[in-house]
Amino acid sequence: MSPVAQGWVQMDAIYVGIDVSKDRLDVHMRPSGEAFAVARDGKGLEDLVARLVACPPTLIGVEATGGFETVVAAALTGAQLPLVVINPAQIRHFAQAVGQRAKSDPIDAAVIARFVEAVKPALRPVPDEQARLLAELVARRRQIIEMIVAERQREKRAENVRVRKSLARHIKVLEKELPEIDNDIDTLVRGSPAWRDREDLLITFPGVGNTLARTFLAEVPELGALNRRQIASLAGLAPFVRQSGRWKGRSKIGGGRTALRAALYMAALSAIRCHPQLKLFYRHLVSAGKPKMVALIAVARKLITVLNAMLRDRKPWQPA
Repeated sequence: MSPVAQGWVQMDAIYVGIDVSKDRLDVHMRPSGEAFAVARDGKGLEDLVARLVACPPTLIGVEATGGFETVVAAALTGAQLPLVVINPAQIRHFAQAVGQRAKSDPIDAAVIARFVEAVKPALRPVPDEQARLLAELVARRRQIIEMIVAERQREKRAENVRVRKSLARHIKVLEKELPEIDNDIDTLVRGSPAWRDREDLLITFPGVGNTLARTFLAEVPELGALNRRQIASLAGLAPFVRQSGRWKGRSKIGGGRTALRAALYMAALSAIRCHPQLKLFYRHLVSAGKPKMVALIAVARKLITVLNAMLRDRKPWQPA
């Protein structure tokens, strides 16, 4: 293609930013600067899809806003429109970088469109209804466990007998709910041939049981479809360098999916006890002078890359 033709392709590119709130969607289009708003309901989504289909955008960005964006993502991907759901922290840092301090829904939509145009984040499949249901069940299981732990701590500190009895009753209710959630998750996973095959592969890895495998299925549906650097970054386990001139700070990790990183931490703790190679890897790092937490993070990073390769190659784990 000639440079002139390439220039026309670039000029014709349309980037869309959508700011999602409880009741409405603010939309901004670049490079035209066109902006409009629709209601966040069936009629509004229908109008939005029709308007975007009429002038097909190159890429649409919507900020993840605690679940409000789910129905928007479903409507746009259902219409075969190129959508990417963006981490709010990325948008916030981008706004700071370009000096955008004012904040309103239309301004946020413009910043999202500008981010999409500048960064061009990669498209990733939006989870289907079954995947979202599994994610909600796994998240609910995690919440129940956190509540049980918190209530037990309160029970230990409580001196009032009536308060202790109240806490004990609540703990029993939560403990009764936990196996019901586990049963729902089990029914959903084992009822899906694709998920059942993926779970059966994951649990061949020493230290990864059914609970951890299902957490991985829910929290990182991309597992098996990314390369080793991408999957480590998604988990927030890819170290980034801190250096300026002659000064060089310690590399740090950050970002990624918090729930996934927590699950990997638990898997790494199990792996250094029952996985021969990772146990040896961990001991080698510690004996070389690495802090135990740094060594454990390295184990977690190696673990997720191995699981990713297992699903990618459709092969169970085998001892080296």
